[in-house]
Amino acid sequence: MAGPERPPYPGKQLFILALCRICEPIAFMSIFPYIYHMVKDFNLTDDESQISFYAGMVTSAFTFAEFSTSVFWGRLSDKIGRKPVLLMGMGGTGLSVLIFGFAPNLPVALLARALGGFLNGNIGVLQTTVGELVTAKEHQPRAYAVMPLVWCIGSIVGPMIGGALAKPVENLPSVFAPGSLWDRYPYLLPNLFSAICVSVGVVIGLLFLEETHAEKRQHRDRGRELGDYLLSHLRGNGETARDGSLAKDAESQPLLFENEESLPGYLTNGDSARPSSAVGSSGQEATDLEEGCGRQGPKKTGRIFTKPVITIIASYGILAFHTMVFDSLLPVFLSTNAPEHQLPVSLPFKFAGGFGLDTRTIGIILSVQGLYSMASTHFLFPLITEKLGPLRLFKLMSVLYPLLYFITPYIVLLPDSLRMASVYIIVIWKCTFSTLAYPSNAILITNSAPTTLTLGTINGAAASTASLCRALGPIVSGLLYAMGMESGYSGLAWWVTGLVTMGGVLVGMKITEPRGRMDEKDDIEAVTESRPAGDGAGASSERHAEQE
Repeated sequence: MAGPERPPYPGKQLFILALCRICEPIAFMSIFPYIYHMVKDFNLTDDESQISFYAGMVTSAFTFAEFSTSVFWGRLSDKIGRKPVLLMGMGGTGLSVLIFGFAPNLPVALLARALGGFLNGNIGVLQTTVGELVTAKEHQPRAYAVMPLVWCIGSIVGPMIGGALAKPVENLPSVFAPGSLWDRYPYLLPNLFSAICVSVGVVIGLLFLEETHAEKRQHRDRGRELGDYLLSHLRGNGETARDGSLAKDAESQPLLFENEESLPGYLTNGDSARPSSAVGSSGQEATDLEEGCGRQGPKKTGRIFTKPVITIIASYGILAFHTMVFDSLLPVFLSTNAPEHQLPVSLPFKFAGGFGLDTRTIGIILSVQGLYSMASTHFLFPLITEKLGPLRLFKLMSVLYPLLYFITPYIVLLPDSLRMASVYIIVIWKCTFSTLAYPSNAILITNSAPTTLTLGTINGAAASTASLCRALGPIVSGLLYAMGMESGYSGLAWWVTGLVTMGGVLVGMKITEPRGRMDEKDDIEAVTESRPAGDGAGASSERHAEQE
């Protein structure tokens, strides 16, 4: 008997998910070109070495708040579905950026960023949604590059918008007059742009995003019905299904994964969680599949956080910490002016300095970073992952990362003719590593889930861990950077981060790729393909016993 066909690549829904997602990196990344100058305008201190610490606090407020609610949002998505949680998170981001744009002082800026973190738990829910859309391993490298690619696009647009629209009265005096609203709130314009992007993303998600939760997607979605209705009139086709909703065209049908009877995560003891397509006329096929793979659902659901899962999540947290340090520290490093009173230089460690660049130049640098990251994610990651596999690739990145942080502070010592070129080399170096490490770790986390019913919990825990590490990163690095500038060791924060990445090497080397739901799905298909006609449940159990 021929085995069940693998579901096609869910390109349409991933594209819609990407359109919804892109507004968040735009909003998040747009503050980096001007955050140093914004904090400076709050007139908290005349000591420029302290500004980096306060800038780190503002950056961390979002991620620390996100850490405190990520598990809650993950669990809520298990109860009410992925789509409503994603839309609520986007709405929270929109509210946050508006308040941030009007912030007259540091407390309001911190409150705005924290509010965005409290109301947005989309990192874990997005990973869960992608994991539920993609049910074949051969699709994973391509699919798991989509969200990082979206982040890269956002990291291009965000810094460009932040750098170009911040302080519009100074940068565009012919358009924005002194004494206007834009003069009173010089950082409102880039945040208003971000809020508009978020609003567009919410509308797209409401109208066209499908629910992926095993049970909730069976419920009626009036937003999708409206979206299908609008599309039907654009196409000149207004036919509707019998239930009143627009009939889905043949192109969208594969996204529903009609072969979901092969997914162990959806085969629970009760029929309520089983997709309707999983129940055959006799129910024998589902029974055979359960016995053929030796599913033991309750046992696997009972032990979610195995040692391999915990190790992968720990490595994810370390990766999030040091990459966030780089993202928050680089703009500060580029903004900082050289100290007026230079302390004696004593190489290789004692030196202090910065680049003293303006917001527009920093925005261009960060946009180039995003542009290269997009190309690296789209081309390099699938190619290298296919050859090395996600586990070996992630271990390789862990080993190579420390060198980046030990070298970066020394570029300030280069001659003026080489300094800007060295900045772009460091940025490309960092982007290459990030675009290879993050998707690899995401695939490892997804494949470690015993069933799709535990995927949300695991991704929620991973997102919470990463959020905490991202929150601590800018605070710790900002404090160390200020201490280093005062003492004449401007590389202190970079070198300490390099030591953290060495700890990541130790953790990364312990990662093993556990057999999870994706492997069980392959087992089911192998059993189905090799089973002769008329072979019963007893033969399936015997074969499974031999595999054990």
